[in-house]
Amino acid sequence: MRIMAVDYGDARTGVAISDATGLLAGFTTVIHSRREEQVLAQLAQLAAEHGVEQLVMGFPRNMDGTEGPRAELYRDFAARLEQATGLKVELWDERRTTIEAHQILHSSGKRMKQHKKTVDAVAATLILEGYLARLRRWGS
Repeated sequence: MRIMAVDYGDARTGVAISDATGLLAGFTTVIHSRREEQVLAQLAQLAAEHGVEQLVMGFPRNMDGTEGPRAELYRDFAARLEQATGLKVELWDERRTTIEAHQILHSSGKRMKQHKKTVDAVAATLILEGYLARLRRWGS
C-alpha cells in the first residue's frame, strides 16, 4: 500500500511517498506555492499518479503535547485535502521533524542556505518513516 506524507507549510509543502510495499520512503518532492488551491491540486495529482491509498499529514503540536497555534489551520487543510483526493488524512504529530531535517542536512554537509530547497521533503520523509514504523509495530 502506497502512503503519502505531507509536511504542509506556508510557502513550501514537502511530500514523501512510500514504495509499493508501504515499508520504505521512496519518492520525495517539494511543492513551491503559497496558494492553497494549487497545493491541493498538486497533492491530488501526485496521489493519483503514484497510486496512493493513504495520506498522513504533519500536525503541529507544542512540546508538551498540546495543540499548537496553527492546529485549526492544519485541520481545515486536511479536510480540504480529503475532499481533493477522496482519501482519509491521518494527522501525525510533527514535533521536531523540521529540526531533525535541518540536523540531517547539516550533517550531510549542506550549508544552511541550501537547506531551504530540501528541508520540507526531508521533514515529510521523517513523518512518513515515523508513521510506517508505527504501522510495523502495531501491524497496521
